[in-house]
Amino acid sequence: MNKKRYFLLFIILPILGFTSCKSELEDAFNNPDQTTEASIPGFFASLLNNDRVRPSYYHYRTFILSNHAIYTQTASFIPSNTMYQPNDGYSSSYWTGYYTPGVLGLYRKMEAAYAELGEEEKSKERIFLEAAKVVLYDEGSKLIDNYGDIPFSEAGSLPATNEAVKAKFDDQKELYYSFIEGLREINSFFAAASTTGDFAKFDILNSGNVDKWRRYANSLRLRLLMRISNVDEGKARAEVMEMLSNPAEYPLVDGGNNGNYSPGTADILLQPLNTNTASLRQALIEGPNFYATDYMLNKTMKPANDPRIPVFYDKFGVTQGDVFTPNKEYNAMPITFTEAEIATNYQKYAILDSATFFDNAKLPGIVATASETNFAKAEAYLRWGSNVDAKAAYDAALKQSVTFYYYLNNLNNSGLPLETKPDDAIINDFVNNSTASFAGNTSEKLELILTQKWLHYGFLQAQHAWSEYRRTGYPKITVLRAGLANYATPPMRFLYPTSEVSNNLQNYEAVRAKDTRNTRIFWDVD
Repeated sequence: MNKKRYFLLFIILPILGFTSCKSELEDAFNNPDQTTEASIPGFFASLLNNDRVRPSYYHYRTFILSNHAIYTQTASFIPSNTMYQPNDGYSSSYWTGYYTPGVLGLYRKMEAAYAELGEEEKSKERIFLEAAKVVLYDEGSKLIDNYGDIPFSEAGSLPATNEAVKAKFDDQKELYYSFIEGLREINSFFAAASTTGDFAKFDILNSGNVDKWRRYANSLRLRLLMRISNVDEGKARAEVMEMLSNPAEYPLVDGGNNGNYSPGTADILLQPLNTNTASLRQALIEGPNFYATDYMLNKTMKPANDPRIPVFYDKFGVTQGDVFTPNKEYNAMPITFTEAEIATNYQKYAILDSATFFDNAKLPGIVATASETNFAKAEAYLRWGSNVDAKAAYDAALKQSVTFYYYLNNLNNSGLPLETKPDDAIINDFVNNSTASFAGNTSEKLELILTQKWLHYGFLQAQHAWSEYRRTGYPKITVLRAGLANYATPPMRFLYPTSEVSNNLQNYEAVRAKDTRNTRIFWDVD
């Protein structure tokens, strides 16, 4: 689609002078936490209303697009001496956002309220706590992936004890393993649970669907097990293959392994609460992060004639006077372009699609998708099972990724032209007869799986893309070097925010030696 003439203004603004973040856009969505009802269901709804999941301006601009998307090249960026230097203030905002008034802080309030109930009331309200644990473990594992050891077991003590305790840093591996075991137990709980009117009313993520909560818990467990699979392959193999061989006991977010599945029904997606369109667009253009990326488009998608290209990108074009001439092909700028070359040539290269990303008021927060699950299955089967099963899972994941991105594109109700998903024959040809086809030796097949998983994550799930890139080394992107001393390459982890160091100094001493940007997260052994 050549629908971007109006977009030239947004391109020029950051080229001429990059703007600063706009704090007034932080509250882009309505906030159930403003409710005056201090109840377990009310806290639960607030916990789910998570701007660390939704494509909200502040989180994406200050954390995802400024860090993870740069480290993994899932979004474009202007090369600079400071491109690998995280902002301590923004890191602090992300860090404290987990604790208070974030997911962990709200969960501790739920725990305290639950402890005051009688046994009959506890039986009715337990479903809220079990569901909340899934989100607690999901967001907690992301914090570990970013920092390593984190305060957890003693954190958020105030609601239960009326005393604010300086929390110790828990061991990252022990926490990860406790999350994995906890998710197994949550699966068992939801296997026998039934929904209630209150649960459906306050569950703004899954609308009270117990089966979806069960699948979310198991898919998160699969993600974490694969994350540790290089450091503890025995545990990962045993538990993953147990799950995959017992789909009735461990249902997953896998879309029934059907390429033509329904993402809105099968995936775990946090829908927007209003129709604000400015937040993600503003986050993207301030970087700027709106250009197509070299490895994704030039090296991966174009050689495969990937059917997702039209919903990922717009060809863009050159404007001279009042005449707009669209580019003939989809091309991404070379990763080696300097800032001056970008400023001179930017109109010649593709940008992110407006209907799918920029102006999509219905773009949801992505929690778990069928495609991610099947890419994880494909890796597991390739390493520990059969090539036939690995191929089936990989092929399903590719088809589902096509379906997913066309689904996002077609959510747009702004009046922009939308794309029609190609028919099965075209998609099957892409899966079976392109450079993305499941072929080669084991190493080559593993690279295909992990590269396509990275592509599917894209910038919307760049945190996971960064974790998988550190775990596996794929895709084989060209890593630029920055000129700033001690920040020449992307970090292995974030440094703890100075606010946490100063406020929790005694406990910080126990992890001070680990607090370097080159210290690997425990699962990163490559």
